[in-house]
Amino acid sequence: MELVLINGQWREADASGDFQAENPATRELLPERYPISSWPDCEAALNAAVAAAEELRRTPPGQIGQFLEIMADRIDAGRDELVAIAQRETALPAKPRLADVELPRTTNQLRQAAAAARQISWAMPTIDVKANIRSLFEPIGPVCVMGPNNFPFAFNGAAGGDFAAAIAAGNPVIAKGHPSHPGTTRYLAEAARAAAEDAGLPRGTVQLLYRLDRADGMRLVADSRLGATAFTGSRQAGLQLKAAADAAGKPIYLEMSSINPVVILPQALAKRGPEIADQFCQSCLAGVGQFCTNPGLVVLIQGTEGESFIATVAERFRAAPVGTLLSSGVATALGKGIETLHSAGAHILVGGLPGGGAGHSFANTLLRVSGKTFLADPHGLQTEAFGNASLVVVAADVAEAARVIDSLEGNLTGTIYSDSAGDDDTAYRAIAARLRSKVGRLLNDKMPTGVAVSPAMNHGGPYPATGHAGFTAVGIPASLRRFAVLACYDNVRLDRLPPPLANKNPTGKTWRSIDGVWTQADVA
Repeated sequence: MELVLINGQWREADASGDFQAENPATRELLPERYPISSWPDCEAALNAAVAAAEELRRTPPGQIGQFLEIMADRIDAGRDELVAIAQRETALPAKPRLADVELPRTTNQLRQAAAAARQISWAMPTIDVKANIRSLFEPIGPVCVMGPNNFPFAFNGAAGGDFAAAIAAGNPVIAKGHPSHPGTTRYLAEAARAAAEDAGLPRGTVQLLYRLDRADGMRLVADSRLGATAFTGSRQAGLQLKAAADAAGKPIYLEMSSINPVVILPQALAKRGPEIADQFCQSCLAGVGQFCTNPGLVVLIQGTEGESFIATVAERFRAAPVGTLLSSGVATALGKGIETLHSAGAHILVGGLPGGGAGHSFANTLLRVSGKTFLADPHGLQTEAFGNASLVVVAADVAEAARVIDSLEGNLTGTIYSDSAGDDDTAYRAIAARLRSKVGRLLNDKMPTGVAVSPAMNHGGPYPATGHAGFTAVGIPASLRRFAVLACYDNVRLDRLPPPLANKNPTGKTWRSIDGVWTQADVA
């Protein structure tokens, strides 16, 4: 059985059982067996993380940055082996998806986090000279990162964006791997372990447990030794973890379900309908629809252009190859989601049945419903069907489309396509005013599936897209502040202050607010 990583050592787990990953393309179990850790493993990891957190508070930011850069270099050096492991466990294409897109994004995130750690500006040092009160964000303590199944590198608990942000903010990480790709996570955790050793970081900086039972997972996120948790996954699991963490007063940052509405206004369809149909099909079917920003809901205004759009998309869904889903669980959940939409009144235009591709698969599915029917059951008709499926809502007019938007839950993204010459501007204003409060990221004239690793990016949104609309899982330096606490120093002697609050700028480049002005200068 594979070993767990606790306090810098690969060791035998205190296991309550074991599991095997599956090749989704062949439905065959892979030979490696991984432990389901029992509570003593959690106990050991928490104690090691507490000791590491104390040491990391005294560690120079440059040393933490060095660790992140060494880790990125190690991942790049082992890219061929890593991609092969992930491709076998996920059935995602080795090229371009894993090797040319996701892996570079992952190492880029690590390097951006290293730069943020070194510059320290993410901590927002604030100095009131006259009152002699100074504050900044400081590490929150050990962070548990629970990664999802759909991004084995970029959101991995041992290497992804949440991991990079937590480490850059000065916290140790306990990674809880996803059972769909344990070998991938083990490889990344070893890269982190070796990088921590090279950089001289504490032994408990990065630890890995592959799987826990439900009770131990709930106990872990509520433990007093844990600073915070980051979770990406299903709404059902996320809300259970949130209840446990909330009951203990522990921060938990959740990314859960999102259907990412796309509104296409009449003149945009009239003037470039085929182009928009192409963009939609590419976005909805890319990666077999297994993106958190997949466009699962399209709102059109009744008319001939809308009917032409629907017919074009239906034809392309039929003709497009059916890809392999990440697991049997994803295929089952997709089928249940489509069944719920159908039961709530949606008509299946294309697909609706399992199979059609290699391994775990489900036919490319397009559903349709009127705006009136949607408004009669908005809860059922915005059920997430995670995968290669989408629902088209045909509203009678702009006013009804606006009521559809009003009935939506929170989402990660919302998109509006409108005429570039301004002929849709009145309708745009009516829709955008409502959509803005329902989403974390508002897009114009582009599909939502691209999530740029940019300082301005918000990969978050109102509930149930996430557990808190005020934070982003992508976008450095903002993502670091999820894993920090605001610490205030009132009349503390200068020689006892953290370096970012001293009179002299610790790097010469750190941005600090001094008497209300953001500057890189020293305190006069």
